[in-house]
Amino acid sequence: MADSLILEIADFEHDVLTGIYSEETGRAQPLRFTIQARMKPADRYTPDTPLSASKNYMDLKFAASDAFPEGQHYSLIEAVAEHVCETLFVQDERIEAVTVKIVKLALSQRNEQIGITLHRERR
Repeated sequence: MADSLILEIADFEHDVLTGIYSEETGRAQPLRFTIQARMKPADRYTPDTPLSASKNYMDLKFAASDAFPEGQHYSLIEAVAEHVCETLFVQDERIEAVTVKIVKLALSQRNEQIGITLHRERR
């Protein structure tokens, strides 16, 4: 079994222009993101291993927030997840796979989690 390194940000919330219904369009909705990015790890990590041996996990947060084009509306949250995956693949060629879980917070009535999980392998 090959080694792998999974970088993760969990339960990050950000408002995104998304939705297909008239009451959703034109206004941002709160989404909760959990993102995992798999990459090949260094052979070893020591106390003085530099950041360049891994990836700044804040890049995952960027992909689910500031990387969205201003004013861009996404009909489906699947397209939101796709954008996050593509952003991370473009940022770093060492990323082998990305998993994005999105929960639509506005739909929750009793803390249930309603949303999708998209997993993409680098093509």
